[in-house]
Amino acid sequence: HPSNDEDVIIGQGTAALEFMDQVPSLDVIFVPVGGGGLLGGTILASKNRCKVYAGEPTLVNDAYRSLKAGEILKNESTQTIADGLRTHLGDKNFPIILNGVEEIICVSETEILEAMKHVWERMKLIIEPSSAVAIAAVKKSRGLVDDTNVGIILSGGNIDVGSFFDELEKNSLK
Repeated sequence: HPSNDEDVIIGQGTAALEFMDQVPSLDVIFVPVGGGGLLGGTILASKNRCKVYAGEPTLVNDAYRSLKAGEILKNESTQTIADGLRTHLGDKNFPIILNGVEEIICVSETEILEAMKHVWERMKLIIEPSSAVAIAAVKKSRGLVDDTNVGIILSGGNIDVGSFFDELEKNSLK
C-alpha cells in the first residue's frame, strides 16, 4: 500500500516540515490517520519540535486499536463517511506511529460531519470527510491541548459535493 512505502512516508512528512517552517511556534500537529503514511511522516518530520496527535473514525479505528495492542490490527468493516481512511497500517509506518504519536483520538460520523460543516461555514474551504477527522479530533480534545499552539494538516478536498449530500440525505432517511 502506498502509505506503507518509505518514500511516501518521507514525502508526506514534508507537509509537516513546511507547516513548522511557516509557524515555528507550533506545539502540536493533528493529522488524520488511515494507512499511516501521513501520520508516520508527520512524526518523523516533527521529531523534537512538536507533539503529534491523530484523529481516526471510530467505525474504522484499527490504528487506535493497534496502538493499544502493540500490534497491527485490521478492521472488519470499512463503513465510514471518511472513505480515504478505510485502509490499515503497515509494517513500515506502524513502528514510527507506535513510538511517536501522543494519542489517537477516535471521532464519530456525526463529529466528522460537524467538523466539515464548521470549516465550510467559517473558512469557506471544501474539505473531504477524511480531512475533517483531524478537525473533529481537535474539537474533541479540548482540555488536552489547551494553551498550546495547535496546527491541523488538512489533507484533501476530494469530494463531489452534490453526490456527497445526495448520499448523506439517502442514508440519513433510513
